[in-house]
Formats: sequence, C-alpha cells, structure tokens
Amino acid sequence: MSDMSNINPLYHNAFGVAFQWKRCPTKKMYKVQLVFRDTGLQLSLEELRQFSKTITATIANAPLCEHCGQDETCRGLLLETPIHQVSFAMSLKELKAIKELVEGTLFQLALDNLLKNS
Repeated sequence: MSDMSNINPLYHNAFGVAFQWKRCPTKKMYKVQLVFRDTGLQLSLEELRQFSKTITATIANAPLCEHCGQDETCRGLLLETPIHQVSFAMSLKELKAIKELVEGTLFQLALDNLLKNS
C-alpha cells in the first residue's frame, strides 16, 4: 500500500485502516477495505453495519474479560464476520479497537454522504 494514489482513505486508528479503492469499476461495487493485523476484509456498507452490530454483541457477551488481566495475551473471544467462513480470535482490547475502527468508518461514510447530498 505504498502508493496512496490508488485509495481513498476513510478512517484509521492504531489497530487498522479503512479505505476504498479508486479503481472500483462501478458504483454498484461500493466496498470498504478494512485492514487490521495481517488481514484485509472488503465489505459492503450493509456488511459493515452488520459487522458493527456483531462486534458490539461480542463485547457485551464478554463481561469476564474486563477483569481478566490477560488482555494482551488472551485471544479468547471469537468475532464472527459477515463472511460466514471467517471468524477472528481476539482479545477484548482488540475488539474495542476494531469497534472504534468500524464505527469511525461508518461515521465518515455517513458524513461524506451528507456533504455530497447537501
């Protein structure tokens, strides 16, 4: 990803980055690329929204992890993705970071859409 001229950056944090490829041939193929760890996910807006809900639910179902003390080493939480064959083992810290990445991306997309339509 050394040539930034091929992408439209949307959002980033210390955990990852979200962008869109400029080479997308049609508006129908509107996808967001999320890159974190050693992984890239290309998701539609609806899949991104679904992923956000799944992340929130996974965090809500992990109350014991808040006080575990092994946050850096334990990846005991399984995060499902909109791609049914793909799940991620994550720590609570990573879950919170990906939540912020996805929510920040959704916010930026909504803001871009609002500005484009005004």
